[in-house]
Amino acid sequence: MAGTADVMRQIKRVAGVSYPVLAPNLRGFEDAVAAGAEEVAVFPAASETFSQRNLNCSIAESFARFEPVCEAARDQGIKVRGYISCVLGCPYEGAVDFGAVAEVAATLLRMGCYEISLGDTIGVGTPNKAREMLDTVTSVVPVGRLAGHFHDTYGQAVANIYAVLDRGVTVLDTSVAGLGGCPYAAGASGNVATEDVVYLLHGMGLKTGVDMHKLLDASNYIMSELGRHTVSKASQALSRKRAAA
Repeated sequence: MAGTADVMRQIKRVAGVSYPVLAPNLRGFEDAVAAGAEEVAVFPAASETFSQRNLNCSIAESFARFEPVCEAARDQGIKVRGYISCVLGCPYEGAVDFGAVAEVAATLLRMGCYEISLGDTIGVGTPNKAREMLDTVTSVVPVGRLAGHFHDTYGQAVANIYAVLDRGVTVLDTSVAGLGGCPYAAGASGNVATEDVVYLLHGMGLKTGVDMHKLLDASNYIMSELGRHTVSKASQALSRKRAAA
């Protein structure tokens, strides 16, 4: 987590926007709070091998690290969000037991996480599997406490989001222009592009509070700074439409 304090210092904070910081252990939590974090995130996996590669410990050991974080956060009035990696597949183990996903989610809920994000870290999920996984998890965690986090490696993220929306999920993690990835998941792409999800939701008549024009401006800016091209289909199409207008 090197550099967290520098990032937090340079962010121009906007009222009503949360700026959570990953807290892998109590020391990480203390550093996050010292940097001004008002929310932290803990991030176990549903796969033992991925947990070893990502956190260098077992799932049970990861909870032993996260428990003090949640306790300290509760004492200091800091919100904690939980993220579960590999809910639809693991780069090392392949298929993941959805019962294991539900067990991890239930543990995070008991530890005090206000919301639990279900992450398809390597983007291998498909709609039917996403629904099946969600149905298993909602047997132990209310759907109102869950969020969807889909990477777009196989181009299925938007379809998976549509599938879990149909099951009542209303919080979705996205990334402008589809940026991101995972160093412990070879070949995995970034999180689903914010532009593509907003286009979907607006097309369904759902309110997001997001101005697509401003979103495109932000997307074009960051990709220009990085010297990269967006992977968002909506961004590409709308940018062409803008240029032709």
